[in-house]
Amino acid sequence: MLNVECFAASRHRLIFLASVPLLISLAGCVRFEPRPISATEKLDLLEARTLQDAHLRTFLEKNLGRQFPEWPVKTWDFDTLTLAAFYFHPSLDLARSQWSVAQAGVITAGGRPNPTVSVTPEYNFNAASGVSPWLPAVQFDLPIETAGKRGHRIAKAQHLSDAARLNLASAAWQLRSNLRQRLLEFTAASRKENLLSRQQATQDKIIQSLEQRLVAGAISRAEITPLIILREKARLDLSQARQQIAEARVGVAEALGLPASSLEDFDLSLDLSMFPRWSGELLSPVARRQALQSRSDILGALAEYAAAQSALQLEIAKQYPDVHLGTGYQWDQGENKWALGLSAEIPVLNRNQGPITEAEAHRSEAAARFATLQAKVIADIDRAAAGYRVARENLAGVATLLDGQQKLRETAEAQLRAGAADQLELLNVQLELGAGELTRLDGQVKAQQAAAALEDAVQRPFDFSGGRNSAASLIDIVGSAPEASVVPLAKETAVKPDPPKP
Repeated sequence: MLNVECFAASRHRLIFLASVPLLISLAGCVRFEPRPISATEKLDLLEARTLQDAHLRTFLEKNLGRQFPEWPVKTWDFDTLTLAAFYFHPSLDLARSQWSVAQAGVITAGGRPNPTVSVTPEYNFNAASGVSPWLPAVQFDLPIETAGKRGHRIAKAQHLSDAARLNLASAAWQLRSNLRQRLLEFTAASRKENLLSRQQATQDKIIQSLEQRLVAGAISRAEITPLIILREKARLDLSQARQQIAEARVGVAEALGLPASSLEDFDLSLDLSMFPRWSGELLSPVARRQALQSRSDILGALAEYAAAQSALQLEIAKQYPDVHLGTGYQWDQGENKWALGLSAEIPVLNRNQGPITEAEAHRSEAAARFATLQAKVIADIDRAAAGYRVARENLAGVATLLDGQQKLRETAEAQLRAGAADQLELLNVQLELGAGELTRLDGQVKAQQAAAALEDAVQRPFDFSGGRNSAASLIDIVGSAPEASVVPLAKETAVKPDPPKP
C-alpha cells in the first residue's frame, strides 16, 4: 500500500515537473490577429489621396527646412514633388515591408534552440505482489550549439537586412528618376503646345495677308497652298501636343502615387532653361569615384557579398557537431534515480561538404555580381557624362542660332517702322523664330534628360535642405513619412567600399 502511495506522489511530482516548462512557454505565445484587406477600402484610400494632405505639409517642412504659411501650395516644383512621391508612392511601402521582413530575419537567426522534456513511463511485467509495476521517468535535453554557428547565422541575417535597407534607397532613386522623366514630358508638352499655338496664330496672319494679295491679283493660288498645308500640319501637331499633355499629367500622377484628378488644381513645373547648379560637379573624378564606392546599389551588393561570406562561415561551422546535454529522473520501486548524459553526432559519413561547396559557389557568384554591377555603373557614368557634354554643346549652338533669329526680328520690326518692309516680311521672320524656339525646346529637353541621366548614374544629389548626400540620409527621408513608415530606422552601419575578392 505504501508503494502505491509513493508511486502516486511521484507521479504527481513528475507531472508537475513536465508541465512547468509547457506552462511557461504558453504564457509568452503570440496570438494571431486577423487583418483582412478589402479591395474597396484600399481603392477608396488611394482615390482619397491629395496634395492637400496636412501630414504631407509636415513632411515637406521637415525635409525642406522651410515653412509653408499657405497650404495647400498651388505651384509644385521638382523637389516638392519628389518628396510628395516619397510620401505617397506604394513602391516604397513595399521596400519598407521587405526591409521589415529582413529585420525579422535577424531575430529569427538569433533564436536559440529550445530544450526538450519527455516523459517515458516504464512497465514491469514481473513486479512483485503489492509493488506498482509502473516506473515513471522524465528526461530533459539541452542542445548546445558549437563553433559559433549562432553568431554566423546572425551576421548573415544582419547583412541581408542591410541589403534590404539599402534597397529602400535604390527604390527611392528609381522613383525620383521616373518622376523627373514624367514631369519633363509634361512640361515639354505644355511648352510645345504654347509655342505651336503661337505658330498657328502667325501662320493664320500670313495666310490672311496672302489671301488679300490673291484677291488683288498680286499672287497666284499656288503660292498660298504650301502655307495652308503647313498650317494644317501645325494644327495636327498642336492636337498631338494637347494629347501628350493629358497623358503626361496621368504619368506624373502615377509617378507620385496619386489619382490624376488630384492634380487638376495645381501647377506642375520643371525649369527647362536652367541646368542644375551641381551638374558640373558631377563630372569630376571625385564624384565618379564616390559613386563607384557609395551608390546604394553598390553598397547593397557589398552587403549581399558579406551575407554570402557569413553563410560560408556558417556551413563550415556546421562541420562540428552540436552537443546535447541530457539529464533525467526516474522513480524505481521507491528509489529515486538521476541520470546525466552527453550526446553528439559523429561526423564520419558526412562532414557537410555539399553545403560548404554550395556556399563557396554562392560567394563567388556574389563577387561576380558585384564586379558586374560596378562595371555597369562605370559605363553608365561615362555614357551619361558624354551625353551631358554633347547636350550642353548642342544647346549652346541652338541658343546662338536663336539669338541670330531674334536679331533678324528686331531688324524687321525696325524696317517696318521705317517703312522699308511690310507686315508680311515681319510675320515670316516671326514664323522662323517660332521654329527656332521649338528647336531650342527640343534641345532643352534633351539637355535635361542628359542631366537627369548624370544624376542617376552618380546618385547625387538629394540634399533638399543641404548637407545630406549619403544613402543613410536618403533612407531617413524616405522612411520618415508619418503614415507610411513601417519600421523604425536603424542608423547607418559602416560598409567597406573596397570591392570583395572571391
